[in-house]
Amino acid sequence: MEDTYLTVSGISEGLYKEKGSKFISFAFPVADEEDIRDHLDELRKKYYDARHHCYAYILGAEQDRFRANDDGEPNHSAGDPILGQIRSNQLTNTLVVVVRYFGGTKLGVGGLIAAYKTAAAEALENNNIIEEIVKSKFQLKFDYLAMNDVMKLIKDMDLEILNQQFDNTCLITLNVRKTLVDVFESRITDLDQVQIID
Repeated sequence: MEDTYLTVSGISEGLYKEKGSKFISFAFPVADEEDIRDHLDELRKKYYDARHHCYAYILGAEQDRFRANDDGEPNHSAGDPILGQIRSNQLTNTLVVVVRYFGGTKLGVGGLIAAYKTAAAEALENNNIIEEIVKSKFQLKFDYLAMNDVMKLIKDMDLEILNQQFDNTCLITLNVRKTLVDVFESRITDLDQVQIID
């Protein structure tokens, strides 16, 4: 089972000019729709005088959540070429936005497709592509006396601790690599006074 995916490591920009029109492109790593909305709002505020803010994104390790938006450009002339660039790099959890300043000369649909594709490619080329691991989040609840067993399991399986609260009853939130979830769950079952809570 594949449990890694490719994404961009940070924010990058690109620029493409054609017949006076300026296409400023941005690539962002994103985790969810909320991230996407925040980046779009920020760009719309910063480039409020631009004619179009076209974008595309892909989310999820399975690359199953995606969207392309032409923002007033002719259908499929902007969002789709941007989406195509994200796909051709096999990326996910990635947003690419291209902000267009119209230069007075129409480029035609073919010209627009080429311009948005090139601008999106520029932003992605100026970024670093990294491999991320697909993880599942778990919360464990256990008695203080079981602390050593839990800590040993975390160390043995090299798990990432996101949050912890130690009291008579302890809580730990962990990230578990997708391919290790079954092993993790069966090892928790073997421990006394340790339960997985939602």
